[in-house]
Amino acid sequence: CAELLAPHLEIDVRDLLVSTPAAGEEAEEADRRMRQTAIAQPALFVLEYALARLWMEWGVVPRAMLGHSLGEYVAACLAGVFSLPDALALVAARGRLMQSLPAGAMLSVPLPEEEVEKLLVPPLSLAAVNAPGRSVVSGPEDAVEAFRRRLEEQGLSPRRLHTSHAFHSAMMEPILAPFVQHLSGITLQEPQIPYLSNLTGTWITDEQATDPGYWARHLRQPVRF
Repeated sequence: CAELLAPHLEIDVRDLLVSTPAAGEEAEEADRRMRQTAIAQPALFVLEYALARLWMEWGVVPRAMLGHSLGEYVAACLAGVFSLPDALALVAARGRLMQSLPAGAMLSVPLPEEEVEKLLVPPLSLAAVNAPGRSVVSGPEDAVEAFRRRLEEQGLSPRRLHTSHAFHSAMMEPILAPFVQHLSGITLQEPQIPYLSNLTGTWITDEQATDPGYWARHLRQPVRF
C-alpha cells in the first residue's frame, strides 16, 4: 500500500506509521504531518486494509463487513468494488480535496439523533449517528464552539474530536463535483462480500456501490453507524 501511495503522497506512509521519531522537533513534525487530512486519510486506509488482510491470512474470512466513514472504502475494496490501486488513488484524492477546504470542527454529543436535530441550526450539520445516544455535529469552528457551550450550559458533556475539518457536513459540498470526476475514471464492480452502508444504515446494494454519486453523498451525509 505504501509503495502504491507514494506517487500520490510523495512520502512513504510507513515512515509516519511505524517509525518512532526522537522527542522534540522531529516528533512534533511527524505528529503535525499525521494530522494533515491529506496524509491521515490514506494512512488510516492503509492501516485498516493491512489489518484486515492480516486477519484473512490467519483464516478469519469475513462473511459481512462494516467500516466507519473512510472504513467503508476498506470494506468496499475487500469486497472487490475497487481494486487496491484505484482505492488508494481515490482515498488520496479524497484527502487532498478535503484538505483544500476551510478548516472546521466536529463535536461528539451525548444525545440521540432526534434530539440533536431539534437543536441544530445552519451552518451546523449532523455528521454521524454512532450509537442510539451518541451523535456527532460538524461545521465551522465558531459555530461548533458556540454549540458546545450551549450544550454544557444544559448540563451535557460534549467532546471535541481531533479533526482538522468538518467532515460529513455542508462544508464538504464544494468538493463533491471534483470528487465525482475522480470516480469517473475508476471501474466500480459489484461487491462480492456483503457490507453495511454508512449512508443508509443497511446493506449496500450493487447499484449503490457502483454509482459515483453514492460515494459523493457518502462524503457529505451523516455516517449511520
